[in-house]
Amino acid sequence: MSKKTLLILGALILVVIVYAMNTEKQASGASATGCKVTVTADVLNAREAADGHAKIVGKYLRDAQFDAMPGVQNGFRKVADAKWVAAEFTQPVAGSAC
Repeated sequence: MSKKTLLILGALILVVIVYAMNTEKQASGASATGCKVTVTADVLNAREAADGHAKIVGKYLRDAQFDAMPGVQNGFRKVADAKWVAAEFTQPVAGSAC
């Protein structure tokens, strides 16, 4: 085999390995932050700051699951930069470190 063929084959194998590892992580319910929550409200507003009057920057529907930061500030849980949700309308997923 030529060098070029071996490099392409090696790259393909690497992609398959990375994909398989990522699929296993998702299937196990693992979270990058260690905290994963489920929405308990019909519709949960995501706000720009940890304040009920802050600008709405997104919405989550009941039973949606997503990563969040461990801990609560002012009744809100941080889910991303400039994205907070009311903690009372989320439930940590079993096994999460929230």
